[in-house]
Amino acid sequence: MEFRLDIEDYINETDYQWDGNNETVCHNLLIISRLYPPDLAVPLYGYAMPFLFVTTAITNLLVVAVLWQRHMRSPTNAILLAMALADTFTVCFPEPYFFYMYALNNYKEPLYPTAACYTWLFFHETIPNLFHTASIWLTVMLAGQRYIYVCHAPLARTWCTIFRVHVAIAVIFSLALFHQMPRFLDTVYDPVQVVWDEGEQAGHCVDACHVRYADWVQIVSLDIYYSIYFWFRVLFVHMGPCTILVVLNGLLFNAMRNAQKRRAQLLQENRKSECKKLRDSNSTTIMLICVIMVFLVTEIPLAIITLLHIIQTQWNIVIINYRLLYYYLIYSNSFIIFSYPVNFAIYCGMSRQFRETFRELFVRGSAFTRPPDGDSSRYSMVNGPRTCVTES
Repeated sequence: MEFRLDIEDYINETDYQWDGNNETVCHNLLIISRLYPPDLAVPLYGYAMPFLFVTTAITNLLVVAVLWQRHMRSPTNAILLAMALADTFTVCFPEPYFFYMYALNNYKEPLYPTAACYTWLFFHETIPNLFHTASIWLTVMLAGQRYIYVCHAPLARTWCTIFRVHVAIAVIFSLALFHQMPRFLDTVYDPVQVVWDEGEQAGHCVDACHVRYADWVQIVSLDIYYSIYFWFRVLFVHMGPCTILVVLNGLLFNAMRNAQKRRAQLLQENRKSECKKLRDSNSTTIMLICVIMVFLVTEIPLAIITLLHIIQTQWNIVIINYRLLYYYLIYSNSFIIFSYPVNFAIYCGMSRQFRETFRELFVRGSAFTRPPDGDSSRYSMVNGPRTCVTES
């Protein structure tokens, strides 16, 4: 969800302090107040984010509870369930630290001990990036699966089985973890003591975390390491998936328009049974197109921000001030988290099956059992496994 700048940009500017021998030393300290503009980070990350976190956690857990029901299990719903879990983990890891730092006003002083510094790095950046990367490719998988259902229906029985979907989900999470593994190991925090010159601790010797690159990163070369990481991320985590989703969304929209024409023809021929199946399939397609569109609206700005950072870093071309870039980054992250509960609204608004299961599970107290196979009012068969949802 977030990207990390080069270490000279990521940590605060150099602080010159005096050691015990009265010699000037240079400490690159981890100071949260200098990572993001406090005037924006405090209200958004400190006060607005907890409400977004609670809303996202509740809505996504409701989605998981509904999709986990036996009669709701299908290849498409398996992907939606994995997406809901990935989005929830993307938010739940950084939020406790954001609340502690910004809502409780602990962001102004150096972070310490080193365990807290590592936890901050992992919880606010590395782990959220892992789950967000998985969520991105799960969305691509969702669009690809729907494209097979709609445009190449005979292949659905082979490629869109529950087993293959579960394997693909496991592969996506494994590759996302592999992609982020270097970020768990590329930074080292060493304990230091400095004379602090701000706030209540001004003039006192305080403990802090000195930030440096790991030895293996310096051996590989900083330029090579960060170039590979960020170019890989912008191509295969941001721009690539967004491009694929735009293409698949266009194909799905075109297929849906053709299906609407076919449905009108079936209505004229009074073939109501086939018309109903086609309507159910179109409802599922429309819902998934909406989910993908929400994803694209939130992800494309983050992809652009990451690309601008790479261009400025690699070619020293100043396109936008880094402080302004951080403002955009905070807005983009907040917008992404705000979009997560929107999926719940889409499911409820466009899926009759989801609404009925939700109502039976949480309003009446128990989920209904799966109806006989002959009852197709709640289930849609699209030349293969049952699809996600239907709508009348």
